[in-house]
Amino acid sequence: MDLKLILEHHIVDKVWAWVTFGPLRLPLSKHLLMMGIASFILLVGFPLLIRSRSRALAPFRAMLEMTVLFLRDEIVLPNLGHKGAAYTGYFATLFFFILLMNLIGLVPYGASATGNLAVTAGLAFTSFILITFAGIKEQGLVGYFGHLVPKGVPLWLYPLMFPIEVLGMFIKAFALAIRLFANMIAGHIVILVFLCFIFIFGSFGVAVGLGVAPISVGLVLFTLLLELLVAFLQAYVFVTLTAIFTGAAMHPH
Repeated sequence: MDLKLILEHHIVDKVWAWVTFGPLRLPLSKHLLMMGIASFILLVGFPLLIRSRSRALAPFRAMLEMTVLFLRDEIVLPNLGHKGAAYTGYFATLFFFILLMNLIGLVPYGASATGNLAVTAGLAFTSFILITFAGIKEQGLVGYFGHLVPKGVPLWLYPLMFPIEVLGMFIKAFALAIRLFANMIAGHIVILVFLCFIFIFGSFGVAVGLGVAPISVGLVLFTLLLELLVAFLQAYVFVTLTAIFTGAAMHPH
């Protein structure tokens, strides 16, 4: 069996068709479908849940409210200050969008769109826009770029420090994209490798393959439970780092 083909089948995005809009040629792919499902849940499912008066859905409404309040009180306000309340909607949307895409990847026939570098780069780009916008809005254009270099630095170091600090703005966004991408794709690779152990050892004999199978399946189940934790953790980490970077841009001191 070809391990490379198996990994590509489960991890690499599958493009079904291409749609052309003038000079643009856009793919209709599996990861795009997963993002569409997550977006539908956010745009349609959550509003219906919030407006519902069903007692059966009350625990889910409470969980949703507690999550948003946690994001506001424990992540947004401590890092952005009292003016951060206006940005709570973005951080809540970002958290739930990443979380839903992570969880969809654990569903049979699903795929983790966050295991696609293009997707995580797009999320990081929106965070980069927010960080820059919030910093300029709070300090002004001149003040924002003027505070990139810390106060007290000798004048002769400015030509060296300023380009480094500007480059650091892009590196922060790059780190957000790589961190989420690597953590989400790593778990799926580990699961597939554990499953492939059955066939690899099975090539030495049926008895050997059957002996390894219970161990491999047990490791896969453990990794799946770990992936469930990672799905929540990575959404939390992405939002927290974005809040920290945004707060640093708004309050340079």
